[in-house]
Amino acid sequence: MKKIVLFASGSGTNAENIIKYFVQSKLGTVVAVFTNNPNAKVIERAKKYGVPTQIFSKEQLFESEVLQKINVIQPDLIVLAGFLLKFPENIIAAYPDKIINIHPALLPKYGGKGMYGMNIHNAIVANREKETGITIHFVNENYDEGNIIFQQNVVLAGDETPEEVAAKIHELEQKYFPTVIEGILNQKS
Repeated sequence: MKKIVLFASGSGTNAENIIKYFVQSKLGTVVAVFTNNPNAKVIERAKKYGVPTQIFSKEQLFESEVLQKINVIQPDLIVLAGFLLKFPENIIAAYPDKIINIHPALLPKYGGKGMYGMNIHNAIVANREKETGITIHFVNENYDEGNIIFQQNVVLAGDETPEEVAAKIHELEQKYFPTVIEGILNQKS
């Protein structure tokens, strides 16, 4: 059974969707959720499925404490599901091509520092984009620059609010993120 570790900072809807997806799987299972936010709703969501959570500080992430905890688990895949901190190079080096992230836009557009959540959707509406979407990519030392694994677009009518764009993106995330993770795990078999 392949081991998946999730990193999340907020409400955890993507994390919960991934946990639920792999509950019935014979391929992989979510063995831990790591969060830098002691008040994150993802903690409750993980508890509901019996998935242990690890809460850590930014200092612990960038020193070696979080890496040591990950090393104990020896995950096959680390998934950033709404994790807002830049991922540290020591973990990236220890787990090459085993860390993925989802980005709520079609990279390379709307990527980089500060481009997350509603910041992206506001920019897409302000720029009157005709489409947007999601990108699932490997994580490297630069924000949103790792090799792209998967993209899915959604056409925009041009009159959407940022909140409506966010809802369309959330639908794509919920539909595709778990299946893309499954595909990656299958390749690692």
